Amino acid sequence: VKRIKTTLDDYVYTSDDQIIEGEIEEGKIYIEPDFNRVIEIKEREAKRVQIFLSEINQNEKTIVFCATQDHALAVRDLVNQFKKSKEPNYCARVTANDGAMGEQYLREFQDNEKTFPTILTTSQKLSTGVDARNIRNIILMRPVNSMIEFKQIVGRGTRLFDGKEYFTIYDFVDAYHHFADPEWDGEPADETTEKPPKSPTPPGPVVSEPPRPPYESKKKIKIKLRDGKEREIQYMIATSFWSTDGRPISAEEFLQNMFGKLPDFFKSEEELRKIWSHPITRKILLEKLADAGYGKNELTTLQKLINAEKSDLFDVLEYVSFAVKPITREARVAKAQSNIFALLNNKQKEFLEFVLSKYIETGVEELDQEKLPELLTLKYHALDDAKEMLGSVQNIRAIFIDFQKYLYERKTA
Repeated sequence: VKRIKTTLDDYVYTSDDQIIEGEIEEGKIYIEPDFNRVIEIKEREAKRVQIFLSEINQNEKTIVFCATQDHALAVRDLVNQFKKSKEPNYCARVTANDGAMGEQYLREFQDNEKTFPTILTTSQKLSTGVDARNIRNIILMRPVNSMIEFKQIVGRGTRLFDGKEYFTIYDFVDAYHHFADPEWDGEPADETTEKPPKSPTPPGPVVSEPPRPPYESKKKIKIKLRDGKEREIQYMIATSFWSTDGRPISAEEFLQNMFGKLPDFFKSEEELRKIWSHPITRKILLEKLADAGYGKNELTTLQKLINAEKSDLFDVLEYVSFAVKPITREARVAKAQSNIFALLNNKQKEFLEFVLSKYIETGVEELDQEKLPELLTLKYHALDDAKEMLGSVQNIRAIFIDFQKYLYERKTA
């Protein structure tokens, strides 16, 4: 579960924002249940869409639960605006209002041989009766007040599919609290939330919108944020891991459930640090991990799961094995820079500044010895030019290897 909080989860009107429609109540704090029913702020929804699109693999099947059918339409349009794909039907809405076309989109979404639509937006319809086995992401953009409905929504992600080891809930609305409710005992049998009425109804899932509050009859308030305010919205993501029975577990246990126990190739944090500080021993460790089922893809998956894409793989292993909080590659360089540059001349500093910029941008693979010729070519265009600036090949290799021990030194306060 990735819990996402932003600085615009609540809203209080200020005079620099523009009222497009409706009557605002000055001083009132509009909270999550009000949004997209009582009050609508397009920039807020756009930011949330941009956040989850930046977090998910955009090629994975995803369902987005929205407040109303209109909200589902707006989110569909925003996803199609910000998506990487050029496919026009990348994101589709499936609600009661979408009729036969919606049912067609749903059938195509459930077909594991088809790629599009990749994302569906809905309000209530898809919480039950959907057998899409390859759903990897569930996005919650509206509160989930009923435990029954929460179980059914979670059930959309628990379907088994070849190669699917887990799924992710992106929770903007604190719905994850339901996992701690005594009523939580796993997902229910797949049934509709409400009993069908006695009068004849057309075939298909029973669809109902949540009861609307009494003030819903008022005209919906529409707000346009002042210029630049959307760019000021900040957000943070906290990741937690849950077992198949809804029990909170550690990252280490989650990893073991996915890939098996992390091999015992290092006994302590200090030993890992020493191994990682030299390109040769680091490469040997990575090869051993790959042979044991922890290859690059598995480590990259874990890196994403713990929100450490901007961190070194060292931090991922350190976090899983010793519960040490990851730091970014940029922060690692900043902490080590003075020690790295202490005994270097200006030309050597310039070269390592270039190497470190590539490390920050791409990751630890830039520090492999095999990358050295490529880095020299990128920086100096020819090996002879590099030798003229830095000295012999042996000297260049020594500079490249020796600085790495400072990069992975234990952090001190």
